[in-house]
Amino acid sequence: MSSPILTARGLVKRYGRVTAMENCDFDLYPGEILAVIGDNGAGKSTLIKSLSGAVRPDNGEIRLDGNVVSFSSPIHAREHGIETVYQTLAMSPALSIADNMFMGRELRKAGVLGKIFRQLDKKKMQAIAREKLSELGLMTIQNIGQAVETLSGGQRQGVAVARAAAFGTNVVILDEPTAALGVKESRKVLELIQTVKSRGIPVILISHNMPHVFEVADRIHVHRLGRRLCVIDPAECSMSDAVALMTGAMEPPKVGATQ
Repeated sequence: MSSPILTARGLVKRYGRVTAMENCDFDLYPGEILAVIGDNGAGKSTLIKSLSGAVRPDNGEIRLDGNVVSFSSPIHAREHGIETVYQTLAMSPALSIADNMFMGRELRKAGVLGKIFRQLDKKKMQAIAREKLSELGLMTIQNIGQAVETLSGGQRQGVAVARAAAFGTNVVILDEPTAALGVKESRKVLELIQTVKSRGIPVILISHNMPHVFEVADRIHVHRLGRRLCVIDPAECSMSDAVALMTGAMEPPKVGATQ
């Protein structure tokens, strides 16, 4: 197996007397979909926020492409090619699809208009947004200038994933991407996740939906009591076993428990 693209070793995060992460390890390999599952309060969110720059661990080490990194913010993580789609989507409903895709990294016109008058290059942003949506098979959205609030839940999730895939050159993290969606819209998002993988970008998928996890994940990271309990192969483990591991009803396999 190739070397991991993103690793964490011995991560610790405490909030007063509460320990959210205790000696937590993590490995993401190139081109894979890694699902992260765990019961409520297991520390999944703290792990993901540490990897995406939203939380700074008290101890431990994170490496990206073998190099030690310490993210001071999500923007800092973005600069290293790590994009996160949170459950809330973090989009502005009144703005257009193109404006949302480039929120926080708007392109300005060349020359004096951009440098002095700070004018945005809307045509270029719209062209790139259209290209990225087309790459992911999302051009059922006809008007790139339409407001995000006019889109369905599945289309909004699609735009958020497209934004992450457009700028996430190293890692895309998806937090419960199908939680608020119906069956048809969930299917489209799962297809999107596999499309992102096919473009060579590894995906971290946080989900409570076991059928979705077992459908798309290459490996499953089981998180329990603030640390990685084990990593399982969905082809060799049942959904009920995964839930049993997650809840503590079953002990992790001895071989490969720390892999």
